[in-house]
Amino acid sequence: MKEALLYERGAASEVRCLLCAHRCLIPPGRPGICQVRSNVGGTLYTTVYGRLVAAHVDPIEKKPLYHFLPGTHAYSIATAGCNFRCRWCQNWSISQMTAERGGVEVEEASAEEVVRAARASGCASIAYTYTEPTVFLEFALDTARTAREAGLMNSFVTNGFMTAAALDLITPHLDAANVDLKAFNEDTYRTCCGGRLAPVLDSLRRMKGSGIWVEVTTLLVQGINDSSSELARIADFLVEELGPETPWHISRSHPAYEMGSLTPTPLPRLEEALRIGRHAGLHHVYVGNASMETPTVCATCGTVLIRRERFEVIARVLTAAGSCPRCGAPLAGKGLEWGGDGPTPAPYADHAEGGGCVADSATS
Repeated sequence: MKEALLYERGAASEVRCLLCAHRCLIPPGRPGICQVRSNVGGTLYTTVYGRLVAAHVDPIEKKPLYHFLPGTHAYSIATAGCNFRCRWCQNWSISQMTAERGGVEVEEASAEEVVRAARASGCASIAYTYTEPTVFLEFALDTARTAREAGLMNSFVTNGFMTAAALDLITPHLDAANVDLKAFNEDTYRTCCGGRLAPVLDSLRRMKGSGIWVEVTTLLVQGINDSSSELARIADFLVEELGPETPWHISRSHPAYEMGSLTPTPLPRLEEALRIGRHAGLHHVYVGNASMETPTVCATCGTVLIRRERFEVIARVLTAAGSCPRCGAPLAGKGLEWGGDGPTPAPYADHAEGGGCVADSATS
């Protein structure tokens, strides 16, 4: 175990964790909500430092990040644990792992070993993903620092439920983030995820203001967060608070975890969400987990700039500077000058992204 960052000692050997917006008050001998930060004799420890449950090479498009290093690969890592309890989690076997549910296979690794593996695999970046990277911030932070020194970029696939203090720690080393915006309703966050909406919105604003490249994903769950009015509120927030250039990924849900009887999102609802996002003024709206391929087009002249198929870039006509070759308008994003000429990756991981909330593991 390693002593955790961001906590305060209290009375009777209690500790207050300040890593995520739960701000758990943890008595001695107990873990926090995430199950991977424990109070041992009045000191808070992370129990997952360097203990990886997943380490794979993925296309960056699988995160999904479409405007960050397009066509490259990301060395994707995760430890066990999550600070949410999403009822439809596709990666529950690692994100929701507790002592009561038994063990999970773990591979010990140092930050330096992760970075060496990423470089040896021809990756342009390291992604902290599959589970919630906030809960293994100590290891993510050390790895991200080492990655930057080695010339690699870093991205989070996250639920955005971290504190401002946690975000301030990782921001100097974080280049991009895909944030799950699971709903635009506090009650949905409380009853279906075990969290709250407001801290997620605050994180999105802070990320945008700090220069982190932000893309947003909403998994459409039928009857829970897929009404036209709620989708319109999400789209309006993105346009007004983050800017119309912010990519919005609309993802199709499938039966998973505690919602095994869940009906997959009907294709007409995905099409309606696509229309809503574009009507609100978003320049880049994408559909995921479905047979609807939505290319990246120039927001100025409509030229198709990037086409993808199953997370792979199959055609791109961007200039070397990341601009439209027809009208010269720059495409919003980061690292757009990368061409994705690295080696062919290993088979894709059998994990979805962001604790299973933004991509379909069946199509990974």
